[in-house]
Amino acid sequence: MSMRELVVLGTASQAPTRQRNHNGYVLRWDDEVILFDPGEGSQRQMLHTGVTATDLTRVCVTHFHGDHCLGLPGTIQRLSLDRVPRPVAMHFPAGGAEYFARLRHASSFYETAELRVEPIEADGQRIALRSGTLEARRLRHPIETYGYRLVEPDGCRMLPEKLAAYGVTGPAVGELIRVGHLDLDGRRVTRDEVSVPRPGQRFAFVMDTGLCDGVYALAEHADLLVIESTFLESEAALAAEVGHLTAAQAARVAAESGVRRLVLTHFSQRYADASRFADEAREHFDGELVIAEDLLTVQVPARRVASAG
Repeated sequence: MSMRELVVLGTASQAPTRQRNHNGYVLRWDDEVILFDPGEGSQRQMLHTGVTATDLTRVCVTHFHGDHCLGLPGTIQRLSLDRVPRPVAMHFPAGGAEYFARLRHASSFYETAELRVEPIEADGQRIALRSGTLEARRLRHPIETYGYRLVEPDGCRMLPEKLAAYGVTGPAVGELIRVGHLDLDGRRVTRDEVSVPRPGQRFAFVMDTGLCDGVYALAEHADLLVIESTFLESEAALAAEVGHLTAAQAARVAAESGVRRLVLTHFSQRYADASRFADEAREHFDGELVIAEDLLTVQVPARRVASAG
């Protein structure tokens, strides 16, 4: 059975607090285990969650501010220490290639891991995965920044009662799914006649940014949206000045984009009470809301499935 879930390593922006580690998020998505924005302490936080360096298949960095990347040296060295047996892809803004190189070789170690360095060079760049497509969209922040989303292709759900009615059984079911039709007893049965659409799942990851088209493109119809809400609305002017979102803005994006489960994170150290983010977001978003906490696991909602009409 496939696993699709988000593991939160840290939720602090800029500076960690006694309760919040620097940023860090791991997405388990079938055979992919993706580490997003490893801040300081991410390697140790993984020890508390059961995620290991050996599990990782790729690392995605949104931008090269320290709270989103200073965990890279330790993570990269751990890949070699544990002799990870597969290539691990590294995605980051191409304009930050020099920062990546410095972080990769921040101290002396013997590199045995195979890193597949694949920088993001353009808005809308797509990376093909076995279970879908990873897409990067440009965000609005003082330095080059990209958000990511993972999109599973749409499929279909076969209806057992319809299959039985047409006499489609055994290996013929697989052939019908692959080909789209099946000639049986002098009649052509099409896949559409015995199935309903099954929209693919969508995950979106939006970090440091002001409101822009890229935010909405990433969030569109996301089943799970992880989005920064560094500030509350009382600091909206400051948020706009430094290229961040408020909880209210993030919630409005989710509501307008048809998001099913919203995860707010990346909180400024000026706020000790995270319930204030929930109160503000609830004024604009009535779907499933999660205020992220360190070491929390959040499930990707089950696929949307159309009913048999």
